[in-house]
Amino acid sequence: MNKENYYGNVKRILLLILILNILVAITKGAYGLATNSLSIITDGIHSLFDSTSNIIGIIGITIAARPPNLKYPYGHAKFETFASVGIAILLFLTCFEIIRSAIERFLNPTTPEISLLSFAVIGITIIINMGVSWYEYNKGKELGSNILISDSMHTRSDIYASIAVILGFIAIQSGYIIADPIIAILIALLIARTGIKIMIDSSDVLLDKALIDEGTIKNIAKRVNGVCEVHKIRTRGSPSCIYVDLHIGVESSLSIDKAHDVAHDVEDELKKTIPNIGDVVVHLESINTKRYNSKI
Repeated sequence: MNKENYYGNVKRILLLILILNILVAITKGAYGLATNSLSIITDGIHSLFDSTSNIIGIIGITIAARPPNLKYPYGHAKFETFASVGIAILLFLTCFEIIRSAIERFLNPTTPEISLLSFAVIGITIIINMGVSWYEYNKGKELGSNILISDSMHTRSDIYASIAVILGFIAIQSGYIIADPIIAILIALLIARTGIKIMIDSSDVLLDKALIDEGTIKNIAKRVNGVCEVHKIRTRGSPSCIYVDLHIGVESSLSIDKAHDVAHDVEDELKKTIPNIGDVVVHLESINTKRYNSKI
């Protein structure tokens, strides 16, 4: 898939998820206010931040789609990762707001109204979010998109939060009113855990963590006729756009043109075998095969 199609597909998926998250947030928020349930209101706020993260993702992917230029010769792809970091920051802000609300409820406890409709509302939103998270995560893996995977994890934390709300309902109906703010704090901890995971995954991209095992690159390059040795392999980038640097040894008797043909064949073979490789830099080294084989 070319980069234009990649960014277009990611943006369309984020727009679809944005619409669904807004509907879920409105449903939870309105019902939470009507029943005076902090845990439902908190869950609704979390869903609203899901929508905000979608908007951040759309902005990030729009900037990331810009082509390389003289100032940014490697393109703008890391803006997708910066958007993922933005989602994590939003999650941490949500945690702060939830904990603040929970403390206020501890100091001024009130009993929320709970009915079968309460369970039905949360149950339906759980089903919707499960579908959204599953779809977005699988699309993220398929496309190699950091932003889709991060956003799906954000939505997944919403599922955990909703399940915690249902458990809180059960506790409240059993006479434990204090369960409402306690569940809200548990939700905050779940959200914080998701934010930390997104930050760790994003840092791997920003710090240029190796994305492909050296042995895999070496085996592919050695399939090309004329390659005698492969070493100094480095990979970086994101799962959707991988950059590869490697050194190959070719027979010293080859002309410059022939040696460059081998290098181009290595690049083509790598891109054909691993579709998400965006660029390959091949460094040529001259090797006297007779002397090289005698050392072996």
